[in-house]
Amino acid sequence: MRRLAVPAGNPNLIYAQAANGVMRSNDGGATWSDVTGSLPSAFGFAVEVHAQEPETIYVVPMKSAAEDFPLDGKLRVYRSRAGGTKWDPLTTGLPQRDCYVSVAGNAICADTLAPCGLYFGTSGGAVYASSDAGESWMPIVRDLPPVYAVKVQTLP
Repeated sequence: MRRLAVPAGNPNLIYAQAANGVMRSNDGGATWSDVTGSLPSAFGFAVEVHAQEPETIYVVPMKSAAEDFPLDGKLRVYRSRAGGTKWDPLTTGLPQRDCYVSVAGNAICADTLAPCGLYFGTSGGAVYASSDAGESWMPIVRDLPPVYAVKVQTLP
C-alpha cells in the first residue's frame, strides 16, 4: 500500500491507494477489497477521507507509473460518497488542459471544519484548496518547488 486514509474514530475502516488501485478494508487491514471501480486509472497515490463522512473519499488518479500525470492533461480529483462504489470527477477551478503535474501520496489532506476543506499540492509547485468538500477548487499558491506533502491545521 502506498498511502492509507483512516476516518477519525473508526480505525477498522481503512482506504488505501495501492500500486494497482484503490482498496478498502472494513476490518483494520485483515482483508481488502478493490474499490477502484469507475476511476479512469488505477494508478495514483493520493487518497484522503472526508473529516465528518467516513464513506466519502477522494483520490487523484494519474495516467500510469511511466506517465505520472493526469489523464488527457486534465487535473481532476475524484470523490466517492459511497465508500468507493461510485466515483465522480471534481473539476471546478482545476486546470482542464495541458496540465502535466503529479500529486504525491502525502500531498493531500482534509481539515476538520464543516464543510470539510481539502488541500493538495502538485509537482509543479501549486497548492489547491477547496472549502466546500471538493465541489470547487482554487490555487492558494503556484510558485513553490515540487510539493510532496501537505498538512493543514485549524485553530479554534
